[in-house]
Amino acid sequence: MNRTTEQALSKVPEVTLIFWIIKVAATTLGETGGDAVSMSMNLGYLVGTAIFAIIFIFAVAAQIKARNFHPFLYWTTIIATTTVGTTLADFADRSLGIGYAGGATLLFILLMASLSIWYWSLGSVSVDTVNSPAVEMFYWITIMFSQTLGTAFGDWTADTAGIGYGGGAIVFSVLLGLVVVAYYWTNISRTLLFWVAFILTRPLGAVVGDFLDKPISAGGLALSRYSASAALLVIIIACILIFPQRTPRSSGPSYALKKPLAEDEI
Repeated sequence: MNRTTEQALSKVPEVTLIFWIIKVAATTLGETGGDAVSMSMNLGYLVGTAIFAIIFIFAVAAQIKARNFHPFLYWTTIIATTTVGTTLADFADRSLGIGYAGGATLLFILLMASLSIWYWSLGSVSVDTVNSPAVEMFYWITIMFSQTLGTAFGDWTADTAGIGYGGGAIVFSVLLGLVVVAYYWTNISRTLLFWVAFILTRPLGAVVGDFLDKPISAGGLALSRYSASAALLVIIIACILIFPQRTPRSSGPSYALKKPLAEDEI
């Protein structure tokens, strides 16, 4: 398959700085939105998970059925994974009583299993190869596990580790900074760096979301979950409209941030 055809079939956006900005906003929205349904509406984690799981299934089905990349559909599906990830992680951590550490460990195993099966089945876990229903299924299942893991990991860092929401945000920001350093100054696999960054943005969004809506006595700002969610949604929509996104230019390794091509790559 030639490059033109590969690009036409791609269903995910090119990984650039604006991709990561929207991703962090989407993960933060997933935290505030998930908490709004399960806690503010008093529906509970199980009912909240069921609601968001249905939305997630329909969004993934629409994404797979679509023939081309549609920014609003793609980011709607990402938001669906973050909200179901929030309520599912809270259900596992709190309702099932396995705790943050137990939930994070279980979800890490599921995430590694998803990536391993994807690689063994199709030979690559690069997001630039997401151009067929089979790859898309692996892609969205892996993302769902990574979002859920990120929620559990973020909660564990802020609560169990005792560093708070602000401290958690600093920790995950520094870790993401190290990924950027590794991208520019090492030869570590770009695909590996992408998934590490993708996973780390979720706990960053989780602790930022908790910081926005948790009570002041718990270290938060006590903002309305509905208002915070609405504001984040406006930011996401504005970014999509102001900064047009395109699909990857090739099916090669995924890049954590956009990097200029060397002369011998042009």
